[in-house]
Amino acid sequence: MAQHGKKYRAASEKIDAERYYPPREALDLVRETAYTTFDSTIEVHIRMGLDPRQADQQVRDVCLLPHGLGKTVKVLVFAAEGIKEAQEAGADYIADSDEWVKKIQDGFTDFDVAISTPDMMSKVGRLGRVLGPRGLMPNPKAGTVVPAEDLPRAIEEAKAGRVEFRLDKTANVHVPIGKASFDGQQLYENFAALMDAIKKARPAGAKGAYLRRMTLASSMGPGVKVDVNLA
Repeated sequence: MAQHGKKYRAASEKIDAERYYPPREALDLVRETAYTTFDSTIEVHIRMGLDPRQADQQVRDVCLLPHGLGKTVKVLVFAAEGIKEAQEAGADYIADSDEWVKKIQDGFTDFDVAISTPDMMSKVGRLGRVLGPRGLMPNPKAGTVVPAEDLPRAIEEAKAGRVEFRLDKTANVHVPIGKASFDGQQLYENFAALMDAIKKARPAGAKGAYLRRMTLASSMGPGVKVDVNLA
Protein backbone atom coordinates (compact mmCIF):
# COMPACT_ATOMS: atom_id res chain seq x y z
CA MET A 1 0.00 0.00 0.00
CA ALA A 2 1.42 3.38 -1.02
CA GLN A 3 2.51 5.69 1.78
CA HIS A 4 1.36 9.29 1.89
CA GLY A 5 3.85 12.14 1.79
CA LYS A 6 4.76 14.51 4.63
CA LYS A 7 2.31 17.23 3.57
CA TYR A 8 -0.60 14.78 3.46
CA ARG A 9 0.32 13.34 6.87
CA ALA A 10 0.64 16.82 8.36
CA ALA A 11 -2.80 17.75 6.98
CA SER A 12 -4.33 14.52 8.29
CA GLU A 13 -3.13 15.26 11.82
CA LYS A 14 -5.46 18.27 11.92
CA ILE A 15 -8.49 16.05 11.33
CA ASP A 16 -10.18 13.82 13.88
CA ALA A 17 -10.75 10.67 11.81
CA GLU A 18 -13.44 9.44 14.22
CA ARG A 19 -15.50 12.62 14.22
CA TYR A 20 -18.40 13.56 11.95
CA TYR A 21 -18.19 17.32 11.51
CA PRO A 22 -20.98 19.85 10.89
CA PRO A 23 -20.82 21.01 7.23
CA ARG A 24 -19.46 24.53 7.89
CA GLU A 25 -16.71 23.22 10.16
CA ALA A 26 -15.86 20.45 7.70
CA LEU A 27 -15.58 22.95 4.83
CA ASP A 28 -13.27 25.20 6.85
CA LEU A 29 -11.12 22.20 7.73
CA VAL A 30 -10.92 21.03 4.11
CA ARG A 31 -9.79 24.50 3.03
CA GLU A 32 -7.22 24.60 5.84
CA THR A 33 -5.78 21.19 4.93
CA ALA A 34 -5.58 21.80 1.15
CA TYR A 35 -1.83 21.73 0.65
CA THR A 36 -1.30 21.61 -3.13
CA THR A 37 0.61 24.38 -4.89
CA PHE A 38 -2.32 24.76 -7.30
CA ASP A 39 -5.83 25.88 -6.33
CA SER A 40 -7.36 22.62 -5.13
CA THR A 41 -10.86 21.58 -6.11
CA ILE A 42 -13.20 20.84 -3.19
CA GLU A 43 -15.39 17.79 -3.73
CA VAL A 44 -18.33 16.17 -1.98
CA HIS A 45 -18.43 12.37 -1.91
CA ILE A 46 -21.68 10.76 -0.77
CA ARG A 47 -22.52 7.13 -0.11
CA MET A 48 -26.19 6.82 -1.00
CA GLY A 49 -28.77 4.43 0.45
CA LEU A 50 -29.77 3.35 -3.05
CA ASP A 51 -29.40 0.27 -5.21
CA PRO A 52 -27.93 1.37 -8.57
CA ARG A 53 -29.25 -1.85 -10.16
CA GLN A 54 -32.85 -0.73 -9.64
CA ALA A 55 -34.42 1.55 -12.25
CA ASP A 56 -36.59 3.32 -9.65
CA GLN A 57 -33.58 4.18 -7.48
CA GLN A 58 -31.54 6.20 -9.97
CA VAL A 59 -30.42 9.75 -9.23
CA ARG A 60 -29.35 12.09 -12.01
CA ASP A 61 -29.86 15.83 -12.13
CA VAL A 62 -28.08 19.16 -12.31
CA CYS A 63 -27.46 22.00 -9.88
CA LEU A 64 -26.48 25.60 -10.58
CA LEU A 65 -23.89 26.54 -7.97
CA PRO A 66 -24.41 30.17 -6.84
CA HIS A 67 -20.65 30.89 -6.86
CA GLY A 68 -19.66 28.68 -9.78
CA LEU A 69 -16.74 26.26 -9.81
CA GLY A 70 -13.93 28.78 -9.88
CA LYS A 71 -12.62 27.59 -13.22
CA THR A 72 -13.06 28.31 -16.90
CA VAL A 73 -15.55 25.82 -18.34
CA LYS A 74 -15.03 24.86 -21.97
CA VAL A 75 -18.29 24.08 -23.78
CA LEU A 76 -18.67 22.12 -27.03
CA VAL A 77 -22.01 22.35 -28.82
CA PHE A 78 -23.36 19.84 -31.34
CA ALA A 79 -25.73 21.87 -33.51
CA ALA A 80 -26.70 22.52 -37.10
CA GLU A 81 -28.80 25.62 -36.32
CA GLY A 82 -28.52 28.40 -33.78
CA ILE A 83 -24.76 28.43 -34.36
CA LYS A 84 -24.37 32.21 -34.24
CA GLU A 85 -26.40 32.43 -31.02
CA ALA A 86 -24.33 29.62 -29.48
CA GLN A 87 -21.09 31.41 -30.34
CA GLU A 88 -22.38 34.68 -28.90
CA ALA A 89 -23.35 32.84 -25.69
CA GLY A 90 -19.75 31.70 -25.27
CA ALA A 91 -19.53 28.23 -26.84
CA ASP A 92 -15.87 27.30 -27.28
CA TYR A 93 -16.46 24.78 -30.06
CA ILE A 94 -19.33 24.19 -32.50
CA ALA A 95 -19.45 20.58 -33.75
CA ASP A 96 -21.65 20.86 -36.83
CA SER A 97 -20.23 18.20 -39.14
CA ASP A 98 -19.08 14.59 -39.52
CA GLU A 99 -15.51 15.91 -39.40
CA TRP A 100 -16.10 16.91 -35.80
CA VAL A 101 -17.51 13.48 -35.00
CA LYS A 102 -14.35 11.88 -36.38
CA LYS A 103 -12.15 14.35 -34.49
CA ILE A 104 -13.77 13.33 -31.20
CA GLN A 105 -13.64 9.64 -32.13
CA ASP A 106 -9.91 10.14 -32.65
CA GLY A 107 -9.54 11.42 -29.10
CA PHE A 108 -10.32 15.14 -28.94
CA THR A 109 -11.90 15.81 -25.53
CA ASP A 110 -10.55 19.26 -24.65
CA PHE A 111 -13.88 20.43 -23.22
CA ASP A 112 -15.74 20.16 -19.92
CA VAL A 113 -19.38 20.12 -21.08
CA ALA A 114 -21.01 18.88 -24.28
CA ILE A 115 -24.42 20.24 -25.26
CA SER A 116 -26.48 19.02 -28.22
CA THR A 117 -29.68 19.82 -30.07
CA PRO A 118 -32.03 16.82 -30.45
CA ASP A 119 -31.51 16.58 -34.23
CA MET A 120 -27.75 16.04 -33.72
CA MET A 121 -28.11 13.15 -31.28
CA SER A 122 -28.00 10.56 -34.07
CA LYS A 123 -24.43 11.69 -34.75
CA VAL A 124 -23.58 12.15 -31.06
CA GLY A 125 -24.76 8.61 -30.33
CA ARG A 126 -21.77 7.29 -32.27
CA LEU A 127 -19.50 8.91 -29.70
CA GLY A 128 -20.80 7.01 -26.68
CA ARG A 129 -17.57 5.09 -26.13
CA VAL A 130 -15.55 8.30 -26.03
CA LEU A 131 -17.93 10.66 -24.23
CA GLY A 132 -19.74 8.22 -21.92
CA PRO A 133 -16.81 7.14 -19.69
CA ARG A 134 -15.76 10.80 -19.32
CA GLY A 135 -19.23 11.95 -18.26
CA LEU A 136 -19.48 14.16 -21.35
CA MET A 137 -22.38 12.49 -23.15
CA PRO A 138 -25.27 14.95 -23.69
CA ASN A 139 -28.41 13.84 -21.89
CA PRO A 140 -31.88 15.41 -21.56
CA LYS A 141 -31.96 14.67 -17.80
CA ALA A 142 -28.76 16.63 -17.35
CA GLY A 143 -30.10 19.56 -19.35
CA THR A 144 -27.51 19.08 -22.08
CA VAL A 145 -29.89 18.11 -24.89
CA VAL A 146 -31.90 21.24 -25.68
CA PRO A 147 -33.70 22.85 -28.65
CA ALA A 148 -31.63 25.28 -30.70
CA GLU A 149 -33.45 28.25 -29.21
CA ASP A 150 -32.40 27.16 -25.70
CA LEU A 151 -28.69 26.82 -26.51
CA PRO A 152 -27.70 30.27 -25.18
CA ARG A 153 -29.31 29.56 -21.79
CA ALA A 154 -27.73 26.10 -21.52
CA ILE A 155 -24.30 27.44 -22.48
CA GLU A 156 -24.49 30.34 -20.04
CA GLU A 157 -25.55 28.02 -17.20
CA ALA A 158 -22.69 25.62 -17.97
CA LYS A 159 -20.23 28.50 -17.98
CA ALA A 160 -21.65 29.87 -14.72
CA GLY A 161 -21.06 26.64 -12.80
CA ARG A 162 -23.82 24.14 -13.44
CA VAL A 163 -22.76 20.72 -12.16
CA GLU A 164 -24.28 17.35 -12.86
CA PHE A 165 -24.64 14.72 -10.16
CA ARG A 166 -25.49 11.08 -10.74
CA LEU A 167 -25.46 7.79 -8.90
CA ASP A 168 -22.55 5.63 -10.03
CA LYS A 169 -22.37 1.83 -10.14
CA THR A 170 -21.03 1.69 -6.57
CA ALA A 171 -23.97 3.74 -5.15
CA ASN A 172 -21.84 6.86 -4.69
CA VAL A 173 -22.19 10.46 -5.89
CA HIS A 174 -19.10 12.63 -6.45
CA VAL A 175 -19.50 16.37 -7.14
CA PRO A 176 -17.09 19.35 -7.18
CA ILE A 177 -18.38 22.44 -5.36
CA GLY A 178 -15.61 25.00 -5.83
CA LYS A 179 -11.99 25.80 -5.08
CA ALA A 180 -9.91 26.03 -1.91
CA SER A 181 -9.45 29.74 -2.67
CA PHE A 182 -13.19 30.34 -2.14
CA ASP A 183 -14.11 31.78 1.23
CA GLY A 184 -16.04 29.64 3.70
CA GLN A 185 -19.39 31.28 2.97
CA GLN A 186 -19.08 30.77 -0.79
CA LEU A 187 -18.27 27.10 -0.36
CA TYR A 188 -21.07 26.64 2.14
CA GLU A 189 -23.64 28.25 -0.17
CA ASN A 190 -22.49 26.03 -3.05
CA PHE A 191 -22.64 22.99 -0.76
CA ALA A 192 -26.13 23.95 0.47
CA ALA A 193 -27.40 24.40 -3.10
CA LEU A 194 -26.05 20.97 -4.07
CA MET A 195 -27.55 19.23 -1.05
CA ASP A 196 -30.93 20.87 -1.71
CA ALA A 197 -30.84 19.60 -5.31
CA ILE A 198 -29.83 16.07 -4.26
CA LYS A 199 -32.61 15.89 -1.68
CA LYS A 200 -35.18 17.10 -4.21
CA ALA A 201 -33.97 14.44 -6.66
CA ARG A 202 -34.73 11.59 -4.22
CA PRO A 203 -36.17 8.79 -6.38
CA ALA A 204 -39.51 7.15 -5.72
CA GLY A 205 -37.88 3.80 -4.99
CA ALA A 206 -35.59 5.09 -2.22
CA LYS A 207 -36.04 3.26 1.08
CA GLY A 208 -34.57 3.97 4.49
CA ALA A 209 -31.62 6.35 4.85
CA TYR A 210 -31.16 8.28 1.60
CA LEU A 211 -27.76 9.76 2.56
CA ARG A 212 -25.60 7.23 4.38
CA ARG A 213 -22.11 8.70 4.57
CA MET A 214 -20.51 11.90 3.37
CA THR A 215 -16.93 13.09 3.02
CA LEU A 216 -15.46 16.40 1.89
CA ALA A 217 -11.97 16.50 0.39
CA SER A 218 -9.63 18.73 -1.56
CA SER A 219 -7.51 17.58 -4.52
CA MET A 220 -5.04 15.00 -3.16
CA GLY A 221 -6.01 16.03 0.38
CA PRO A 222 -7.38 13.96 3.28
CA GLY A 223 -11.10 13.45 3.66
CA VAL A 224 -13.23 15.05 6.36
CA LYS A 225 -16.31 13.14 7.49
CA VAL A 226 -19.57 15.11 7.54
CA ASP A 227 -22.58 14.55 9.77
CA VAL A 228 -25.26 13.74 7.16
CA ASN A 229 -28.00 14.67 9.65
CA LEU A 230 -26.79 18.26 9.51
CA ALA A 231 -26.17 18.42 5.75
